Amino acid sequence: MAVPGIAALAFDTGGTVLDWHSGIRGVLAEAGARHGVERDWTAITNEYRRRALQRMTSQVTPGFNIDDVHRTVLDELAGEHGLGMLSASERAAIAGRWHSLDAWPDFAPALARLRRNHTVVSFTILSVSLIIDTARRNGLHWDAVISCEMLDVYKPRPEAYQRAAKLLQLAPDEILMVACHNFDLNAARGVGYRTCFVRRPDEWGPAGPPDPVPHPATDLVVDDFAELADRMAT
Repeated sequence: MAVPGIAALAFDTGGTVLDWHSGIRGVLAEAGARHGVERDWTAITNEYRRRALQRMTSQVTPGFNIDDVHRTVLDELAGEHGLGMLSASERAAIAGRWHSLDAWPDFAPALARLRRNHTVVSFTILSVSLIIDTARRNGLHWDAVISCEMLDVYKPRPEAYQRAAKLLQLAPDEILMVACHNFDLNAARGVGYRTCFVRRPDEWGPAGPPDPVPHPATDLVVDDFAELADRMAT
């Protein structure tokens, strides 16, 4: 059954909507191949994402954004994994790949359906620039982008969710937070949002997601975005 009384859906975007693992692993492997270097690109990609999230989440007025973090973390990983042969331009291209990630194939059709009856926004720790670039690449028509970069406080701090609701001029319980991991949903629920766990089993590549089991308090659990659109249409 659908979640009643929802006016807006707020989507976590970095992992829930965008296939970061395939994109970043691919560009790292391509760079390595140019230099005849082979590494465990899957593991490096996942550590890249993990470390970037650790640096960016829960920040308050940080003075930097996720794009800065992606560049800094890449330099660290290059040093740790013997990738010093990567030039400055190659590293810039790898870090820039975050701006041209593909969305999961089932998202754009579901987004179009969801927008018929609901406001649908990207609510993300990613930079405004990154969301614009990936939206244009994938034909994603968000009603609004609410980046934590704009709020000056980052998820999962409760103030981020409160400020997003204020911008939407909605009560928290009129917003359905949609994500594929519990930390975001648990924090949103803590300030009154309704929550939806959408399964993204391939988000972390063959390693599988580190957080695949939805919290029992989650209002809605779906296997894909088409199911979410079906449920919200009823």
